[in-house]
Amino acid sequence: MLPWGGLSCCLSGAALYLLGRSSGRDAEILKSATRINQLKELAKLLDSEFRLPVVVAVSGRVSSETPINCEFTGLRGVVVEETAEQHFLKHNDAGSWIQDSALMLSMSKEVPWYLDDGTGRVFVVGARAATGFLLPVASEVFEESGRSLVRGTLDYLQGLKMLGVKRIERVLPTGTSMSVVGEAVKDDIGTIRIQRPQKGPFYVSPKTIDQLIANLGKWARWYKYASVGLTMFGVYLVAKHSIQYIIERKRLWELQKRYVAQVCSFGTCK
Repeated sequence: MLPWGGLSCCLSGAALYLLGRSSGRDAEILKSATRINQLKELAKLLDSEFRLPVVVAVSGRVSSETPINCEFTGLRGVVVEETAEQHFLKHNDAGSWIQDSALMLSMSKEVPWYLDDGTGRVFVVGARAATGFLLPVASEVFEESGRSLVRGTLDYLQGLKMLGVKRIERVLPTGTSMSVVGEAVKDDIGTIRIQRPQKGPFYVSPKTIDQLIANLGKWARWYKYASVGLTMFGVYLVAKHSIQYIIERKRLWELQKRYVAQVCSFGTCK
């Protein structure tokens, strides 16, 4: 029988090693990205840059010409996600009431937005698919269901007890400080945007560039240490299994040898 436990540990160690290399490579790419201290410098860079595409790191505050007015919080955002969940109690097979929920609504809105640092602006395209992009919860409201006799009777017949609706609103508000690492391009009318490069990482995060680099370096080291530990443990398990197999085979061979010797001692060997 193969030592599946040891082999699994070795394969997991190899996977963590590859993850560590990927994180370390992304950290090096972020270090090598051209840092733009003022957004007005980006237009000059694109006009004079012969080595295209160019990966840049920029920072600024989220802005938009047509922001979304959020329904529950009153915030003005550029990306808004709204979800509504119906929460209820239902009978299980044992006849007890258990809590469950069902998604009623999931809606997402996004308007063209850009980063502005007071010296210039750069549009960000495809940010929701970027690494590090998260929408914080801006509002979470629970609306209890009405307690009418007709509704209660219908719920009872269906084996349900309606509790209420939970509404969650996630927003990227205007004015939020963001850092973006990606490919910078300039169209024919002079609009500058940052998008996902064909090769390399694409980050949109509230963390600074230095924080992103430090975080990737930390994960690269953690993956490396975990990889070494799992691999060594896997090798130990494989070696232990191999030694036990050799000992067992040797024991069986000695038993077989004794059996043959005993048979021969009775004069039955030829």
